Amino acid sequence: MNKILFVTFFFIQTLFFAQFSERNLSSEKWQFKNAKDEKWFTATVPGTVHLDLMNNKIIPDPFKDNNEKKFQWIENEDWDYQTTFKVSSKELENQNIELVFNGLDTFSDIYLNGKLLQSTDNMFRKWTIPVKQNLKIGDNLLQIKFKSAVNVGKYLAQKVRFTTPESPRSFVRKAQYQFGWDWGPRLVTAGIWKDVKLNFWNNAKFENVKIEQKNISKEVANLVFYTEVFVEKEGKYNVSVNNNFKDFNLKKGKNLIEIPFDIKYPKLWQPNGHGVAHSYQFAISVFYNDKILDQKLVETGLRTVELIQEKDEKGKSFYFKVNGNPLYAKGVNWIPGDSFSPRMTKEKYHKLIKDCKEANMNMIRVWGGGIYEDDEFYKACDENGILVWQDFMFAGSFYPSDEDFQKNVEMEVRDQVERLQNHPSLALWCGNNEIDEAIVNWGYQKQFKYSKEDSLQVWKDYKTIFHEVIPNAIKKYATADKQIYWESSPSIGWGHKESLTEGDSHYWGVWWGEEPFEIYNEKVPRFASEYGFQGMPTLETTKSMFSGKPDLSLENSTIKAHEKHSRGWGIIQKYMERDYKVPTDFVKYNYVSQLLQARGMQIAIEAHRRAKPYNMGTLYWQLNDCWPVVSWSSIDYLGNWKALHYQVKRSFENQVILISEEKIEQDEILNFYVVNDNLAKVEDLYLYFDIMKFNGEKKGSGGLADSSTIEPNGILKFPFSVEEIIGDLNKNEIYLAISVKDESDKIFTQANYFFSKPKDLKLSKPAIKIKKISSTEIEVSTDVLAKDVYLLGDTHFSDNFFDLLPKTSRRIKLSKPSKNIEVMSLWDTMNP
Repeated sequence: MNKILFVTFFFIQTLFFAQFSERNLSSEKWQFKNAKDEKWFTATVPGTVHLDLMNNKIIPDPFKDNNEKKFQWIENEDWDYQTTFKVSSKELENQNIELVFNGLDTFSDIYLNGKLLQSTDNMFRKWTIPVKQNLKIGDNLLQIKFKSAVNVGKYLAQKVRFTTPESPRSFVRKAQYQFGWDWGPRLVTAGIWKDVKLNFWNNAKFENVKIEQKNISKEVANLVFYTEVFVEKEGKYNVSVNNNFKDFNLKKGKNLIEIPFDIKYPKLWQPNGHGVAHSYQFAISVFYNDKILDQKLVETGLRTVELIQEKDEKGKSFYFKVNGNPLYAKGVNWIPGDSFSPRMTKEKYHKLIKDCKEANMNMIRVWGGGIYEDDEFYKACDENGILVWQDFMFAGSFYPSDEDFQKNVEMEVRDQVERLQNHPSLALWCGNNEIDEAIVNWGYQKQFKYSKEDSLQVWKDYKTIFHEVIPNAIKKYATADKQIYWESSPSIGWGHKESLTEGDSHYWGVWWGEEPFEIYNEKVPRFASEYGFQGMPTLETTKSMFSGKPDLSLENSTIKAHEKHSRGWGIIQKYMERDYKVPTDFVKYNYVSQLLQARGMQIAIEAHRRAKPYNMGTLYWQLNDCWPVVSWSSIDYLGNWKALHYQVKRSFENQVILISEEKIEQDEILNFYVVNDNLAKVEDLYLYFDIMKFNGEKKGSGGLADSSTIEPNGILKFPFSVEEIIGDLNKNEIYLAISVKDESDKIFTQANYFFSKPKDLKLSKPAIKIKKISSTEIEVSTDVLAKDVYLLGDTHFSDNFFDLLPKTSRRIKLSKPSKNIEVMSLWDTMNP
């Protein structure tokens, strides 16, 4: 990210900190206990009760063995936390002292020196409490008493006359995935999951700063800064943005002010693949009599984002325009990176988002069953040019709409909108994950024997929260340029034909419906926001499931316990039998399961990209895991790239050639699609291909004699007769080596195409050799085709699961030196 600083603002620290100071109470000595017990144990803040129990060796790691089921009792208990902190007489002289909780999970009572200050009921809200009158010089006792979210949820559920799906999770404003999902364990936590602070301020303070980008052109960017300023006395104040001052007459208490600010010849924040993610920093300060009272530093990028939905002959478009250019969205869905969110580090956030950038992604969807992520997640997206589709945290159930719930949701939306809206990566707010579809398609009304009145109430609740409360709150708390809202993802369920002609789509005919991968070529939506297939994690992560020596067997109970989908193993087996020879050896099975997952997603992604501009987005399910598990992820819990992530990197390149076969009457046609997602025209391109046997023998060649021009964001299609290309050659013994080059022989893109499924390929045993170039680089070579070369070692390889063509070599970078690198290829799975 290129940071452009208008000014480096220095101020006299003694003056400023005399007006504002902050203490982090998270670093105090915290204790916790079961509410019904007497004994206290050491606690960590931020943290969760499960982590504290582990750290005190009261329970072993729930991720190991079959431990998850053993610790379900924790969710039914109440838990107490407390600490003692000192306050000096000088600190008590401050005009205002506030106790700030950035996250409490979930139902709690907060006591200070024995007095109840606040009751909380929302994991996603920030709680700010004035405490000057409750503090004393010397020791102060802070207690947080947590009630079981499960028990409170059950109590709230009893107030509704009908049963809700997966009750009682929808009644508690808490991370829904903690109640268990088909990729995650049930570990319903409690605790102080974000920092606790004690803020001291005098005379004035900023509450929040919002930046509206009114107009952006090549010549100027017109911005407006909106902020709330609290002052202790009425008077004339100066507020500045990067040393540009404006006078205000402020009343005592809260004041809403706005400050116009222009930037000449602005440099835009561009999504990954379209340019540099430029950013600007701003210092917003308030002065009284030339004395600085408060200051906030804000960073943002300048860009425009539009969601375009226009009727056409096939339905209605659905795509994003960024800085005036249509963007083909290439990306993924994000789930929480750990079942215990406080364990997520800045480094892990930045690595995962950097992995997205490296895989040529430009968008990530924060799924609605998790959490609003830490600031570091959004900073990482800002820096790497990754747009964020942000769900609100509602998923796959029916939610109430009573007055208290509405107010709670509005405050949740306020806190998150005000926290996140200045991030240039933020593209869209989405009301929920799959709730519209759940109501329409999943048959809960019949399952739970709803009356007509019950069903009508479900729709009324849904419309109240997602068509009224949330969008109204966005309009109230977000600037006009940050108000793009989409009620539900998907907009229409995958069983309905309209799901392919308008809105966004979650297509699960593959996996859930057990349709073959090739159905992706037919079921192409306008914007694919979910689809996926499972694959096993890497061997390192699989071994981490065990507390002792790993027993790598598909029949092992620990391995089985780390597959949370009820039909998961059977579905993987069924698809594997269709496309591969099924190995009996566990290591080879693990390898082929990853190849299977990668193959399925390659077929889907390429079908979507070939349909451009009808289809303008493909976000597969899912990027990451919250524990070691067999899942849809492309990066496993320990951060290892599975075969899928390597394939995604290839499939998401800005310039690609994609091949599909179709039958027109009696003729088999091979279509070559050249795709250009760049914003520059490319002229004088030539298409070439060689027909190759697996031993390297060339059997023919072809291509186009005339050159072609591909437009910015363009696509070209070239059909060929399969019979004319291969004649009487056996499809199981050949492949096409395809390249697109310009007049100077510079490669625009290249690819290989196989006519047969992997299990039908007539492969020969390759003699794969690994040559050490340096401690962090190797060269891999082969005599004949080595299909899906798999490098194994305790390092990250710059490429893996790749095809190595006959009599060629490839240089591979290593993230760190590895003493023992092993290799296998698809041939090894077909010849035990």
